[in-house]
Amino acid sequence: MAMRSWLFVPGDSERKLAKAADLAADVVIVDLEDAVAPQAKVYARQTAASWLEERAGTAQRWVRINALDTGIWRDDLAAVMPAAPAGIMLPKAAGPAALQTLAAELYELEGRHGLPSGTTRILPLVSETPAAALGIPDYAGVQLPRLAGLTWGAEDLSAALGASRKRDSQGRWTDTFRMVRAMVLLAAHARQVLAIDTLHADFRDLDGLRRVAAESRADGFAGMLAIHPSQVEVINAAFTPSDAEIAEARAIVAAFAANPGAGALQLDGRMLDQPHLEQARRLLEGAG
Repeated sequence: MAMRSWLFVPGDSERKLAKAADLAADVVIVDLEDAVAPQAKVYARQTAASWLEERAGTAQRWVRINALDTGIWRDDLAAVMPAAPAGIMLPKAAGPAALQTLAAELYELEGRHGLPSGTTRILPLVSETPAAALGIPDYAGVQLPRLAGLTWGAEDLSAALGASRKRDSQGRWTDTFRMVRAMVLLAAHARQVLAIDTLHADFRDLDGLRRVAAESRADGFAGMLAIHPSQVEVINAAFTPSDAEIAEARAIVAAFAANPGAGALQLDGRMLDQPHLEQARRLLEGAG
């Protein structure tokens, strides 16, 4: 199943949640954290639980709970887990130990509500404090069976650093944020989980998003976060292989299948070896 576009929808907005069902987002993340004011948290949990129940069995339904240091994340889980969300996004993840704490709670709640053990996945936001960002490589070496992928965000980290900019005059990430992004990409691939790129904050800038999303896929990310419905179509298009790419991948796989003993071969004037074959297979698996 494609998991290209991950759309945040405020958990306290029945109107926006109702619209989300008709969008083409691969994953809808019902947000109980930043998008919900403190006084609306209880209502958001109730609304989110109802929406999840109504949409059972449909597109990927995820929930962003509040951070583990808030003291209310267990209330979030208690409200939504009876509706069996596909996964939980953990904000301000401090490291693998935080995911293990969340996983233990999910194990208890799955048993309590008759859900198959281990089926609720976790996607952590791993960059929102300097200490968390420095610990991103730790995810590559820890066994976390529920881990669906890694993603990152620039806003909280920027505030923590007191940074007055995140991008340079050309619109490119500055060194710190580029380093964080690269570590997320490397750690996710080392763990063989999804690498999900951060959001494009200016939802009106669809041309900029188109460029950023195309570069993200070219760099090796599998998908991207979205904060507005208008971004979904652009992200889906950017992370969908073209007909030409699929045809080329099929030709590469066929060429190696016809020469099973070859470590390298020529195709249309190009020298190809095993990394090219593996990349072609991954593209076809994702396109299927």
